Amino acid sequence: MLLMIIQLLVVLLALYVGSRYGSLALGAISGIGLAILVFGFSLKPGTPPTDVIYIIIAAVTCAGMLQASGGMDWMIQIAEKLLRKHPDHITFLAPLCTFFLTVLVGTGHVVYTLMPIICDIALKKGIRPERPCGVASIASQVGITCSPIAAAVVAFTSISAANGFQITNLQVICVTIPACICGLMAAAAASYKRGLDLDKDPGFQQRIADPEQYKYIYGSNATTLDKKIDKHAKWAVYTFLGALGIIVMFSVFQMCGHNILPAWDTVQAVKGGPSSIEMTGSQMLTVTTKELVKAGVVVAGVTEKVPKHMAMNLVIQIVMISAAALMIIFCKAKPKKAVSGAVWQSGMVAVVAIYGIAWLADTYFSNYMTEMQSGLEGIVSQYPWTIAFAFFAVSVLINSQGAVVVAMLPLAYKLGIDGVILLGVLPSVYGYFFIPNYPSDIATVNFDRSGTTVIGKYLLNHSFMMPGLICVTVSTLVGYGLVHIFF
Repeated sequence: MLLMIIQLLVVLLALYVGSRYGSLALGAISGIGLAILVFGFSLKPGTPPTDVIYIIIAAVTCAGMLQASGGMDWMIQIAEKLLRKHPDHITFLAPLCTFFLTVLVGTGHVVYTLMPIICDIALKKGIRPERPCGVASIASQVGITCSPIAAAVVAFTSISAANGFQITNLQVICVTIPACICGLMAAAAASYKRGLDLDKDPGFQQRIADPEQYKYIYGSNATTLDKKIDKHAKWAVYTFLGALGIIVMFSVFQMCGHNILPAWDTVQAVKGGPSSIEMTGSQMLTVTTKELVKAGVVVAGVTEKVPKHMAMNLVIQIVMISAAALMIIFCKAKPKKAVSGAVWQSGMVAVVAIYGIAWLADTYFSNYMTEMQSGLEGIVSQYPWTIAFAFFAVSVLINSQGAVVVAMLPLAYKLGIDGVILLGVLPSVYGYFFIPNYPSDIATVNFDRSGTTVIGKYLLNHSFMMPGLICVTVSTLVGYGLVHIFF
């Protein structure tokens, strides 16, 4: 037990040090933790999450090409027109805009272009910018569990399928989207009158009394409406939405019991058959069923040939990469511009983070699964929903919802938690707002020229804590209720 605790401290220390450096360091420093566990303590290495990584690469490449073509600018323009048309309701409309942009693109980093516009509209309307900005930043990350191409959703479906819970990306987002919208609207309602109005805030009034500060706060006019959008940018958006439509179409057919994806004959074990078979020959051999399946050998009563349809993770990869190629050929998207863009770069950082973190976590959990099952069996069997607290706590340390799903979901299934429960509490994998070191939160603080969106003196009393806690709590409760209604 002492050794198990020491090794857990190695894992937590690696995550903590990585979070302090941020960016690529989170995944790289997790590699040091992995090396200590494997070479120092002789733990058997876990399995790196290659399937999820491939999907992230495909989705991020497609989204990067969309940005390089100018298509993302057009999407931001549409959102800005909506916000400027209804400035009085910006506290509710801003988080909806950032949320649905994330749902479409699969990454929350699209918020950087829209956030200065949200702040500008709020200031011009006399609304305290902290109100829409705080919840809009939260919304940009909440949307990750609601995007059919996001790593968290894809990882949930693939890991669930491997553990006997067959569910499509569309079924996942049919639960998470309404649940998270309810959470966001609750957070927006709580933020509607948050803090002092600007005309009653002595700190703000003192700042604008200085002519230089007044010019800085009110002088600029952040907008994307003066950008000219050419036809190629619009074609790129249509291509991107078409790719999403194809992925959703395949999911709909699967939900209706008509899988139209290609299928091939594969070898699988016979239900109730023996776990091994003795082979005769010059040497006596005992071959396990797993070895026979892997080798593709059919043995009567042990293995059989069955048709197996293409997995959705491969569908997403093929469709996304193809859409990216179409944008290059027909929409004038330049690969060099995509690689230098924020979306592609942040996506590749996520790949490294998930690679290191998930491999480290899987190595530790897989080696101590028996001990964890015996220690948590009572709590989990009586209160399976308590796994949401574990998801949230791990997310506070790991700045990636996809990494949380990849690292913690296999453990949850091995603890015997039903897949329906895990789907219901999926919104709880977002907890990295708790410590305000995530790029979107830091950027939002810098974009708010009024100085009302802040990271507090005591670190945890920041502008994102209240809307974040309300949103995640309400979203998880609603999601938990929805799965009991529909499943």
